[in-house]
Amino acid sequence: MKEPNRQQRRAMRAEGNLDTAAFLKVADKFIDLANRENARVKATDLHMAFLYAAARYNAYVAKIVLDVGNHEEFVKKMAAEYTDMLRQHLSDPSLARSAE
Repeated sequence: MKEPNRQQRRAMRAEGNLDTAAFLKVADKFIDLANRENARVKATDLHMAFLYAAARYNAYVAKIVLDVGNHEEFVKKMAAEYTDMLRQHLSDPSLARSAE
C-alpha cells in the first residue's frame, strides 16, 4: 500500500487517525514521560506501572470504544502485538548501554 502524501496525512490526523510518523510521535511522548518519572521511580517499578496502565486503557478501548464481544480473542491479539513489539525492541542495537 502506498504511503499517504502530506495532505492525506493532515486529513488523517484531523480525523484522529495516526500515520506512522504521528504514531511514533505519540509513543515518544509516553517514553519521555517514563524517562522523567524514572528520576523518582525505579525502572523496575515504572515499567510495571506502564504495563498496568496500558492494560487498563486497552480494556477500556475494547469494552467501551470497540465493544469487543470476545474478550479472550482480543487478549490474544493484544498479547501477540505486544510480544512482536517487545521482540523488535529487544533486538534493537540502539537500546544498548553506551560505553563509558
